[in-house]
Amino acid sequence: MSEAGKDRKEKPTPSEAEKAPAAASSEGSKTTSASSGATSHAAQEVSPAFERPSRREMMKRVGLAAGVLGGAAVLGRAVWDKGGFGVAAGQGARQVRDYRLRDSAPEHAELAIAKAKEGEPVSAEQLVRRAVDAMGGMKRFVSRGDVVVVKPNIGWDRMPIHAANTNPDVVGAVVQLAYEAGAKRVVVADGSCNDPNRCFQRSGIWRKAYALGAEVVLPAEHRFRTTRLKGEVLDEWPIFTTLVDADKVINVPVAKHHNLAKFTAAMKNWYGVLGGRRNRLHQNIDTSIADLATFMRPTLVIVDAMRVLVRNGPQGGNIDDTKVLNQVFATVDQVAADAYGATLIGQHRDNLPYVQMGHERGLGTMYWEQLRVREV
Repeated sequence: MSEAGKDRKEKPTPSEAEKAPAAASSEGSKTTSASSGATSHAAQEVSPAFERPSRREMMKRVGLAAGVLGGAAVLGRAVWDKGGFGVAAGQGARQVRDYRLRDSAPEHAELAIAKAKEGEPVSAEQLVRRAVDAMGGMKRFVSRGDVVVVKPNIGWDRMPIHAANTNPDVVGAVVQLAYEAGAKRVVVADGSCNDPNRCFQRSGIWRKAYALGAEVVLPAEHRFRTTRLKGEVLDEWPIFTTLVDADKVINVPVAKHHNLAKFTAAMKNWYGVLGGRRNRLHQNIDTSIADLATFMRPTLVIVDAMRVLVRNGPQGGNIDDTKVLNQVFATVDQVAADAYGATLIGQHRDNLPYVQMGHERGLGTMYWEQLRVREV
């Protein structure tokens, strides 16, 4: 049937169209006298299927709704809140990961600063070796059969020239020295801020470490375990277990500017140990850094200052924000490492509250000049 035929079939005939208004008019004439009363009565009528609940029933329903919402909140926290402030329900004593040596070795430097000499070829590997040798050599810190974790800064999707991550040649030199000292396994890991795959690849650290036989471990949910730190800001938090399940831990940060902390190197590098919503810690960044340094006491700190980010840290991204220093320094004192390192970008320890907190907590000294300093 054509479209026109359908229209003719569906359109009512004139007689039908006329009947409808007529019937309506007739019906309306019968009810005109009672229209106002009927309308008012109809507006007040309630469906017989509806029964107004009693006050008691209303209270029960409100209580049930509140219980459902409360349960949803608890479930949401369990699923999503992988770390936060004041998780006060946690039980147990503070856990500290202390990998420091027990000997003082007065014949060795406490802060060794290796700088490229004028006119000599620049080699990150040689600078690392010179700094570590001045500290007594890697065999002083690593024993045969040790599992050694190397913790660089691999937080950002940046190339080495941007100085946002630890220089891969510095990391490679540390891996090589650990193996030469007799390490059974060397693990390189960090909890990146950007996509870990991109960070590990673009930083050049994955390729360098893997080529030297190190095990490169990226962060994954199953590698985190809730741990009681019992700090002033950090109470319970998910910890990257790969970074703490070791015989020795070597902290290998890069010295650079940080827009909130003003400077970052050794102490703040422990942010990579944490899972969860780490950005929440920026609300009290200095205390959280001190809490982390209280939790993690490394065997050795080796700071990359080959090229430093002097502004717009921690990510950087502009080569003009970097400065070539060709320097590496080593110490067993992470507080002193930051106090000295800050001077490389024009900062001072008195402007770094977290350094002062670390000093007051007995984690190290902010007066690095009082250590046995050796420039090599």
